[in-house]
Amino acid sequence: MRRIPIDSIQDGDVLARDIYSSSGVSLMSEGTVLKKKYISRLSDLHIDNIFIKENGEEKDLIAAIIKEEELREQCEDTIKNTLEKYSYAEGDELKKIVTVANEIMTNILREPNIMYNVSCVREKGNELYLHSMNVAALSTLIALRAKLPIEKVREVAVGALLHDLGFTSISFDTSELVFEDCEEKVRKEIMRHVIYGYTDVEKKDWMTRTVRDIVVQHHERMDGSGYPLHLREDAISREVRIVSLCDQFDSMVYGRLMKKYKVREAMDYIMSQAGSKFDFSLVQLFLESVAAYPIGTTVVTNEGDTAVVIRQNFKFPTRPVIRLLKRRDGTSFTSIEERDLTKYLTLFIVDSFEN
Repeated sequence: MRRIPIDSIQDGDVLARDIYSSSGVSLMSEGTVLKKKYISRLSDLHIDNIFIKENGEEKDLIAAIIKEEELREQCEDTIKNTLEKYSYAEGDELKKIVTVANEIMTNILREPNIMYNVSCVREKGNELYLHSMNVAALSTLIALRAKLPIEKVREVAVGALLHDLGFTSISFDTSELVFEDCEEKVRKEIMRHVIYGYTDVEKKDWMTRTVRDIVVQHHERMDGSGYPLHLREDAISREVRIVSLCDQFDSMVYGRLMKKYKVREAMDYIMSQAGSKFDFSLVQLFLESVAAYPIGTTVVTNEGDTAVVIRQNFKFPTRPVIRLLKRRDGTSFTSIEERDLTKYLTLFIVDSFEN
């Protein structure tokens, strides 16, 4: 199984995983024989990447890719339904978010050495809910590795799930917008989502101060360049710093209100802002926790070979295990050739095709 951008589809490629719409309708089933003419159709549906089958692929690679998406599949509907219902009715509907937060914590605690892998497909119509879940999963992972008390970790998870709640109060669709390109009045309305969100949660007795702070402060930055209060350094709690870092990363890799970046490019940006916009110690944990080249990503090595990422190496996000597919001259490898880049020190990745 290999993840490819849709504009790389060739006639005869075989779909390795079902493609679903934001409403859960199956758009294309596993086993479908693809054609180049499908590219425009998938593009119209905001599908950027798909999985295709490889000849002789092994069960371990398929299992690894399915495993990285288990958390998303378990929690996605609960988040979507909870936030949508809350948009129309008051009450304690948001308490269901705590159940999702506990699920995320439980899954991560089961595998302390897990590497965070970016999922391959996120449709524009469903991006708020999946963004919230992704930010929560990564924030929880970093909070645990930062050795926060378990109750604080839970607050981080809940706050991350609710951090963009205010977008449900914005009357226009933001999924196709790029913040920097918007008119000033539109930008100001988008920035108000932190106030709208805080207004929704400030009187919830069951919600802690930390959760409320995450909702209203997740766009604050250590150097005072954030909003809405332009807080600096120690005025921003460690819990808020974690969520703001993860929110920035997920927005970059999925192009949420900004241009879209490759995972490694987004990681490089975060690293460049360590000690200024983002907490230096948390950036270090982040860089150790996120897979620079997610499982299933097609990559090119410095020797010119094409390969696919099949496993991650804990704490070495840029040095995964790869399976060689084609040589520089375009010929295929006739046998399974794997390279653990933590052992082949002169071999490294120079390009990827995840986007």
